[in-house]
Amino acid sequence: MGLQNTLRALADPIRREILELLKRGRLPAGEIAERFPVTAASISRHLSVLKDAGLIRDTREGKFIYYELNASVLEEILLWIADLKGEKDNDQGE
Repeated sequence: MGLQNTLRALADPIRREILELLKRGRLPAGEIAERFPVTAASISRHLSVLKDAGLIRDTREGKFIYYELNASVLEEILLWIADLKGEKDNDQGE
């Protein structure tokens, strides 16, 4: 996984929009693809990048693949950012 992969995954606006969709609940890949003006293959690649970064999980049910958020990775990022912010605030006070 790693922070670098996570930040790279978050850098793309389509991937951030996919995460926004998934925060409402899990969705099948086809339904995710229908919401974007790009090819299904492109969405599949975006989903793969998000999955490799640990930001989403997939579950196969029959012929469908459902995707959902993996909130634990997002929480780790927020904690890391909060820690950076805290260190910066301490440096300013000195």
